Amino acid sequence: MYNVYFDYLKKFSATPLTSDEKALIRRNFRPLRLRKKEYLLQAGDICENYAFIVKGAMRMYSVDDRGQEHVIRLGLEDWWMGDRESFFNLVPSRYHIDALEPCHLLCITRERDLELLNNVPAYGIMKMKLDQQMEIANNQRLTSALADSAAKRYTDLIQRYPAFADRFPQHIIASYLGISKDTLSRVKLKLKQTQ
Repeated sequence: MYNVYFDYLKKFSATPLTSDEKALIRRNFRPLRLRKKEYLLQAGDICENYAFIVKGAMRMYSVDDRGQEHVIRLGLEDWWMGDRESFFNLVPSRYHIDALEPCHLLCITRERDLELLNNVPAYGIMKMKLDQQMEIANNQRLTSALADSAAKRYTDLIQRYPAFADRFPQHIIASYLGISKDTLSRVKLKLKQTQ
């Protein structure tokens, strides 16, 4: 599992990890396996672990007063999953995070995250670049939600992340896009007819 993470880090830094840095990473990440529908985090709990997805598919979502789910994030292999606000500020989370497929994860606590930031330069570079990418993606998603049609939101999502169409059920994708499952069905049908 760790070799997958070491390969992932190479995408962010050209400097190879030393054997001491690899040993430190192994000590600071804890492997975790989740069964399908098992929770990494439940609303009301503090997010004590941030997880790197080695294998599997996950979602982060909230549930409103009417019991309706609102998917905030989706994650696949080589993605991270956790509630950043809860993780860094030690406040109860508003979100649930569960496995949509059996998952193999590498989990890190806040204290161990800080240790890696201070001792593994490639880890710090990765976090900085991920923060930049996440801010850009969040801004694009917010702008799209405010200004784009359901069809454009769906086509943009599938162009950016083609694996989503195969790995996530339609109702999960609809919730992520902020539309109903029926609307998504109509959008997909209309797109199919125009191809």
